[in-house]
This record gives sequence, structure tokens and C-alpha cells, in this order.
Amino acid sequence: MRKTGFVLASLGAMMMASAAYAQDISVKLGVLNDRSGIYADIAGEGSVIAAQMAAEDFGAEGKGIKVEIVSADHQNKPDVGSNIARQWYDQDGVDVILDVPTSSVALAVNDITREKDKIFINSGAATSDLTGPACSPNTVHWTYDTWELAHGTGGAMVANGGKTWFFVTADYAFGHALERDTSAVVTEAGGEVLGSVRTPFPGTDFSSFLLQAQASGAQVIGLANAGGDTINSIKQASEFGITQGGQALAGLLVFINDIHSLGLETAQGLVLTESFYWNLNDQTREWSARYEEKMGKKPSMVQAGVYAGALHYLKAVEALGSKDDAKAVVAKMKELPTDDPLFGKGVIREDGRKMHDAYLFRVKKPDQSEGPWDYYETVATIPADKAFRPLEDGNCPLVQ
Repeated sequence: MRKTGFVLASLGAMMMASAAYAQDISVKLGVLNDRSGIYADIAGEGSVIAAQMAAEDFGAEGKGIKVEIVSADHQNKPDVGSNIARQWYDQDGVDVILDVPTSSVALAVNDITREKDKIFINSGAATSDLTGPACSPNTVHWTYDTWELAHGTGGAMVANGGKTWFFVTADYAFGHALERDTSAVVTEAGGEVLGSVRTPFPGTDFSSFLLQAQASGAQVIGLANAGGDTINSIKQASEFGITQGGQALAGLLVFINDIHSLGLETAQGLVLTESFYWNLNDQTREWSARYEEKMGKKPSMVQAGVYAGALHYLKAVEALGSKDDAKAVVAKMKELPTDDPLFGKGVIREDGRKMHDAYLFRVKKPDQSEGPWDYYETVATIPADKAFRPLEDGNCPLVQ
């Protein structure tokens, strides 16, 4: 476990006599994610930096709010993540847990957060169950989810003629949810799922699984995995000549960091869905340039979601003048419209789903790219009410 030592002391504000600054609230944010494994690049230290930037941009120091940030590595293991969450809540005074990629860990943290009556703002995990059967008055699911990915990338592949599918699925909660949600999109559109194979998580050798997918004859091989698993799957699929043989690869969750690792020569032509891209507009470019100065690379959508979620939490605490009632803070987060430079204007629904536009991107060819990290061309903007599952379809107990 690591303590960043990042403290925005409110000394300056405390010295001011203004009653508006007399509240003197201290909040502790815990960034819990993968800092050493296959998701470290999309989350890791970059999410800590993003949380720090949120506190700075919010101007916490000038508003009488002291922000301390701690971080830890859950190693993609639910038992490790659960133990850290309990210690943070019971002993270390953490008010909010942020990020938590790896759906199995996120579902465990979701339960503990509700039990301890704290706050969980998820950015890194994908399972749509967090706003479905597992929804909680203490949890906000910020950035993306498996329903969004299934309907964005999966829907586009089906619309372009990819009617028969075979899934290569990471064998844990995230992979299962992504295969489930994408299969529904395929069958609802009149397509057919010919089969699937579950792969160990994390994995390195996907050869035998890809050969099964190739032998299925499916038009589309859906990769229901992420991070290093996706990178290895795409590289090995290329070695087997799968796409050259006429089958299409659907990377159902691909991050810009994955494209950076793969290189445009290998990744060109991939269609993918993201909720954030650094090169969308002037605001995203300005923020991402400041982030890059600190991290040496562009941000992922997970890191962007940590920034936006932390920023909105601080706005809610300021509006309430207190952090003490966690459910009241989350209710205030839902009451206040969201507005930040990375995701624009939005809302948080009753089930905890943060609503914003999503984007269908195609990876550029090498000769189309104008420089480092210039990887995407926008195929379509998916409006928020189309990007995420309708409220009434999620089976969230909070929704009447």
C-alpha cells in the first residue's frame, strides 16, 4: 500500500476570516487499482495523478477543503482489494475509493462500501451489473460499461455484416458480462453466436483459443478481454493470419494505451468504443497536455474518469458543506448536473450510472497519423441516452 504524500493543505484558506471558508473539511481519497499488472498502464499511477489534478483544478485549497490522496495495488485479486478497502474504511479514514479496474474486485469493493456506508466512484471496472442487480446508493459508475461497449463496437460490427460470432473471453466477471451483453446485441440483430472459449485471467498465450475461434468459421471473433490480454490476443491473431483469412477481430474493450503498445501498423482499422479521447476538442487537449507533462504519456479514459469523478465529488461536498453522510453526498452528486472539461455536461442517474456521450472510433492507418498518440478517427458520436442501458432495463433495486 502506498501513500502519495499529496496533501492540499488549506492553510491559506484557514487564515482567511471569511465565513464561507470556515467549514474546514478534510477528505481522504483512496485510489485503488492495478499498479503492477496488465491494467497498470490504463489505471495505475496515472489515476493518482488524475485525482491530484482534480483537487488542484477544483481549487480545494482555497475552499477550506483539505484533500489527501492514498493509493494501493489490488493486484487484480478480489481478496486483496477487499482487505485494502476494509482497512482504508475501518482504520485509515478513507472516505472515497476511486477507480478499481477489474470487475471482480470492483463488485467486492461495491459490497464493502455499502456495508461501511462510504463512497465508491468506479472508473476502471466495466461490468454493467454495478448499475444493475448490484447497484448501490453508495456507488457511482462513471466512465464506461459492458452494455456501452457491446452496443457501440458490437452493434457497429453487426450493422456492417458481421452476423456470426465466436468469443474469446477472459474468465472472470468482466469477461462474462461483456460476452453476455454483446451476445444479446448480436442475437437481437438477427445474428448468431457460434460459440465461445474462456481463457485464464490474466493470460499470455492465446494460441489454442484463437485457433478454436478460427476453426469456428465465425465472421467475427469477439475479444471479451482487456489490457495486456487484448494486446497479446491481437498480436497472436495477426501471427495466425486470422484477419487476412477473412475473419474480423472485434476488440470489445480497447484503450488508447493498447493502441500505443500495438503500434498503428498492427492496430490499424480496429473499430472501438471509448467515452473519452484526448484529441476530441480544445478542452480535452489542454487537460491532456497538462497530464502528459506529469506522466509522460496521454491519459486513458479510465484516468480521465477518475479526474471527473473526483472533481464532481468535491463539488458535492462543497455544496453540502459536509462529507460525513456518504449517502447524502452521493445523492447530492446525482442532484447536481455534471460538467467537466473531459466529459462535458451530464448527469448521474438514480441507478448510479453517469451519463455522457460515447464515441465509435476507427484506428488510423500509419500514414494518416499526424504524430504520437494521434490514433483515432471518429466514426460516430453516440448520444448519452443511446450509449448506456435504459434505466428501466437494468434491474437495479434502487429504481422504482
